[in-house]
Amino acid sequence: MKANSSSSALSKFTSGSPRNPLIATAAAILFSAPVLLGQTGTTHTLDTTVIEAEGVPFIQQPFLPSVQGVKINAGKKTSVIDLDAFPLITNNNYRQALAKTPGLYLSEETTPLLSLGYRGLDPSRVQFTQVLKDGIPIHADQFGYPEAYYTPPLDTVDRIEFLRGGAALQYGPQPGGALNFVTHRPRADVPFAGGTTNVFGSGNMFSNFSYFTGTTGRLGYYGYYNHRSGDGFRTTNSDFNLNAGQLKLELDGSTSSRWILALEGYEEDHGEPGGLTFATGRNRVNYNADRNATSRQFDQLKLRRYAASLQWERDFSDETKMVMSLWGTYYQRYSERQRGGGFGTLPTGAAANTNTIENQQFYTFGFETRLRHDYEWLGGKNTLAGGIQVYRTESPRTDSRGASAFASTGTIRNNSDRSVTYLPVFFENKFTWGKFSVTPGIRFENVWQGVTENVNLDKAAARTPLADHDESTFVALPGVGLNYELAPKVELYGNISQSYRPKIFSQAVPTGGTSVVPTDLQDSVAWQYEVGFRGQPKPWLNWDASLFRLDFDNQIGTLALAGGRSTVANVGRAIHQGAELAAELDIIGLADAMRGHAPAPKPADGKTPPPPTVGSLGERYGSLSLYANAMLLDAKFVSGPQKGKTPRYAADYVARTGIIYRAPQERFRVAFTGTMVGDSFGDDGNSAERYVPAHMVWDLTGEAKIYKDVLSVNAGINNVFNEDYYSRVTDAGIDPAWGRNYYIGLSLKF
Repeated sequence: MKANSSSSALSKFTSGSPRNPLIATAAAILFSAPVLLGQTGTTHTLDTTVIEAEGVPFIQQPFLPSVQGVKINAGKKTSVIDLDAFPLITNNNYRQALAKTPGLYLSEETTPLLSLGYRGLDPSRVQFTQVLKDGIPIHADQFGYPEAYYTPPLDTVDRIEFLRGGAALQYGPQPGGALNFVTHRPRADVPFAGGTTNVFGSGNMFSNFSYFTGTTGRLGYYGYYNHRSGDGFRTTNSDFNLNAGQLKLELDGSTSSRWILALEGYEEDHGEPGGLTFATGRNRVNYNADRNATSRQFDQLKLRRYAASLQWERDFSDETKMVMSLWGTYYQRYSERQRGGGFGTLPTGAAANTNTIENQQFYTFGFETRLRHDYEWLGGKNTLAGGIQVYRTESPRTDSRGASAFASTGTIRNNSDRSVTYLPVFFENKFTWGKFSVTPGIRFENVWQGVTENVNLDKAAARTPLADHDESTFVALPGVGLNYELAPKVELYGNISQSYRPKIFSQAVPTGGTSVVPTDLQDSVAWQYEVGFRGQPKPWLNWDASLFRLDFDNQIGTLALAGGRSTVANVGRAIHQGAELAAELDIIGLADAMRGHAPAPKPADGKTPPPPTVGSLGERYGSLSLYANAMLLDAKFVSGPQKGKTPRYAADYVARTGIIYRAPQERFRVAFTGTMVGDSFGDDGNSAERYVPAHMVWDLTGEAKIYKDVLSVNAGINNVFNEDYYSRVTDAGIDPAWGRNYYIGLSLKF
């Protein structure tokens, strides 16, 4: 066990740890980048790669363009996660999908669910980050229950846009930024096309993704079906079964006025095998004795999500664009969990003969309008963007007590009605003078929350009155971004912004009979500061380096009181600060440039670019990309009961590096990717039993065409060196991660 230490991430970076050479490699590549520029001028656009795929072509590059559709990205730190840069990613493996993206901590588990944290914020179910699909929120509820149990299959995702920290104010107030999954649109160049991919892997894993797409006349269509299932690697109860599908229709997709209708369904069931412990003794399930063991035989979690959305995209002119979105969602989170257990402990006693059945439902309606307009003023070209959203969630919750360890019905113990009404207004303006731009903005948050308890047997026993709680919040969140072009496609950027997090349902009204909420409980607030240096001066080189500081105050937690009671309270202020470094270099592209063989220019009209110059190494050998990135973090509570301790999962470094080879004409692709994570704790109290050791995991994946573009095979070895590690600890215990595992699959396109 590691004792709590106040040493910073930057000091560990230079301490000579065996893992540090990989991080040092990242820094060396990054900070040598300016030497390779060798070019000056006044161009204001980055080199781009136009991807001609389903729907409207998107200019793919490591960062989002300064103005994109109805959004302004100038002066903000952004990332584009291009899934086509890798061999086919199977079973939503986010460790591989995030390989080139610094700052994100993945809390891994064997279920299909996602837990992802940013810059030391709690990763559990991505609750501190806004999560969207095609710009539409997909949390169970944005405020009352901001947990992302659902994310779309990565097979249907074209790219993931990550707006970091305060850069995400155009999407929401969450301090952890915004992840926007941009999914495929209908193909416009053929009346019908389709394909299917089937993958088999360890633990009886099977994945099928089948799709069809095309455009006939004015109507384009895209649909998919996805099935994933497996037994997991735990002894029992780690099986999962998932079915998802979508139909997307696009009317007049190639015109200036486009309508997009999407209908989707998602159903997923999985076992919860429970956690382990390093403690020994009766009823303990010891990690060292058997890391594959199970401490919960009957616990289950089920998700159901059905959604419909309608979007209208209107280009009034090159200077004025609008997007209107209307959506409705039904979401159910249902669980059955045996009582009587503890941390890595088998359920015992009379309570073990009962279970808790939790049923939460979310009925959501949303409408949003966004508008962007370019105009000339004071000698510069400026951009105004803004919008308004109307959002309403009705969320009944029922908790029952079953009469057996695996019951699906029981006696109602808690029942409540919950609701959220949300009306944000946001706008920002990009003022541009030559190479310099400044983008001030503001977001007005209007939130109404209500919780009404109908039944609470615990409060009845404690003679505590039922809650009927309503409150409203109005917050103005300012921000400003700065951008300066140092050289062609090389720029400095900076951002200062405020974010906040209101009380969630369980913090506004605890369901326990001995829990209280003080009348002066405050919403959490955060200020974020960032300055960075990024560029893509050559097609074979890009980098992004930044320094950041997150000042997160009035964090909400639980404190113990006398007599076995507890209170929800503001428990402290934490400072998260550090650096993010990322760089990528195509060795073959560099060699071609040194030999005088520049790649052919890339058109911006969405057409396939011509092949590289005849005789170039790129034409003969393809590309060989080396990448490295790291987040170096120093996070500490500076006030409150946890003063001097490290926030949960705030590892002092997360580093990724690897090599990706892509053959000419994409005949085959292979990637060897590594993830290195420093040690952390699974709780803010830094308890010894929730210590998470440092670990390093490597994956080898590949994809090859067998017959033209029609038939291909993909295969991979996850955790090549069979690292024994875990990155998630819950109240049930330590959640071990997969050891070495394998998969192989076949894809057919027509």
